[in-house]
Amino acid sequence: MNQVAVPPVAVPVRAGRLSPLWQRRLANFRRNRLGFWSFVIFTALFGTSLFAEFIANDKPLVVSYKGEILFPVLIDYPDEKFGGFYARPNYRSAETRKEIAENGWAIWPPIPYSYDTIIDGLPTPSPSPPTWMLTQEQCASVGKPCADLEKHWLGTDNTTRDVLARIIYGFRISVLFGLILALISSVIGVVAGAVQGYFGGWVDLALQRFIEVWSGIPTLYLIIIISAFIEPGFFVLLGILLLFSWVALVGVVRAEFLRARNFEYVRAARALGLSNVRIMSRHLLPNAMVATLTFLPFILNGSIGTLTSLDFLGFGLPPGSASLGELLAQGKDNIQAPWLGLTGFLVVAVMLSLLVFAGEAVRDAFDPRKSFA
Repeated sequence: MNQVAVPPVAVPVRAGRLSPLWQRRLANFRRNRLGFWSFVIFTALFGTSLFAEFIANDKPLVVSYKGEILFPVLIDYPDEKFGGFYARPNYRSAETRKEIAENGWAIWPPIPYSYDTIIDGLPTPSPSPPTWMLTQEQCASVGKPCADLEKHWLGTDNTTRDVLARIIYGFRISVLFGLILALISSVIGVVAGAVQGYFGGWVDLALQRFIEVWSGIPTLYLIIIISAFIEPGFFVLLGILLLFSWVALVGVVRAEFLRARNFEYVRAARALGLSNVRIMSRHLLPNAMVATLTFLPFILNGSIGTLTSLDFLGFGLPPGSASLGELLAQGKDNIQAPWLGLTGFLVVAVMLSLLVFAGEAVRDAFDPRKSFA
């Protein structure tokens, strides 16, 4: 009598302990030294950028004014609180600094500029070179020695904004955009691929023809057309790119479901009366998620590269936003200021390289030949 194979029963694992399979995967991930340390460095850089307001800002972190402790970095105070009459105080102005110094003290962030701070009194026309590149003659043009000038470690751009501050904010918005786009598109792609692979037949055929037609629509031209009617912003770009980026994982998940849908344990689950949704989510999806997690770092890489490319071409985030692509465009337009192009290139190259190396480590971790070795 033929016996029906059933899926293996998961062995209970004590709280706080990983299963042997995940322990081997984690060991394989750490064994790839380049990928592991790339992941650590990228995580540290991204975690640091999440606190950009506390690192680079034109507002003090803490102000003691007339016996009251204020937090301008978190709360917008009216200018009248410091004796002014504008809607918002300019903490970098000489009058506000003098008022605070006479009635208390202020603690500033390490970089006293935000990504959109317009800087006055530069020794050279914008874009101004980094402070350490200035000559004594250039510093003397503003009546100060170089040691007394405000520090701009990577110089300023063509609108006198600090490049280092814009990189910190631009790094954060690029990674957040890529993460949101990669995660949402992965969910949609996994669902579409699961439906195609599990049901097959005319469902698979119809969805496959639709994906082929949908993938042929030129995304860049569509964004150019839409930007003629509305100003593209963060969520507008996210929505447009999401319409086309979800197809990246469909083929991988579809193949996995097509392969496993007729396995004996799936037939046994159908015979026991389990619904299609339960079979797909409980018995087939875990196998497909291995491929999904393997491709996720590379999808994130592509999402960041897409946003950078659109910003470079001028169809990305609104003008004035912290953007790495816009910094590259400024480097192209200002050949006499090589620090702009070199800085933008190095930041983008290092960011994407770290993601690629981390993705290779994730691929090794989920390699079945290594996981079950």
